[in-house]
Amino acid sequence: MQDASKAANASPEKSALLEAVFTMGKRLGVHCHDALRSVDVAEVNVVASIRLPSGRLVVDTPWPEDRPGRELAERLPPGTYNVEASWVEAPYEFMGESFDGRECAAVRLLVRDEPVAVWEMALGVDDDIEQLISGHEIGFQTDTAMGAFADACSWQALTEPFRQFWERSEQLPGVAFDRETEEVRSGEFEKVTHHASQADLLAFPANEGVTAVWIGRTAASQVATITVAPYLSWLA
Repeated sequence: MQDASKAANASPEKSALLEAVFTMGKRLGVHCHDALRSVDVAEVNVVASIRLPSGRLVVDTPWPEDRPGRELAERLPPGTYNVEASWVEAPYEFMGESFDGRECAAVRLLVRDEPVAVWEMALGVDDDIEQLISGHEIGFQTDTAMGAFADACSWQALTEPFRQFWERSEQLPGVAFDRETEEVRSGEFEKVTHHASQADLLAFPANEGVTAVWIGRTAASQVATITVAPYLSWLA
């Protein structure tokens, strides 16, 4: 019988990429649709900090759906955490024009400033590790290409700006509305603060479909980082 815990561990190749994607200047490989397009890490920076007063973390799309946010089974010490992002460039030409192919490749919640010894998929509170199949990735699902880190206890309040935007857009299609969120890095990220609970949400770019969430653990099995790296699925 397969060891269920091993099914949740990243492969050596995936582990190497999860490390490399936050290493400035690192060449990650080539784009899956163009073997001549090399993908290089162009920037790594902290984009914001978020407060998790409960220590319970949701990593999911902030857009309204008929289900609660995907809360991770892992608990973190309550506190304020930096969120770091990585950008890659994969230059290409299209119809005679040159483009830098710059994309946000990955984001991570920094928990401890210690090296990662093991990468594993982050299970949700409702996930059953015994049902995992080796090589199969689990995570959150979205058709809006957006994910978020947020405190689980304030999830409903923190996602309210997205819910209101959705409802207004459905009621008045074609009318442009502003979202009651704070733009971070020219709108590439969005932040919501719930003052009553002193909790925050940070929305970030993700893939459509399932986006895996990874836990990087130290040699002592403590959580060093919670990482989402959607761009890695575009590598050959």
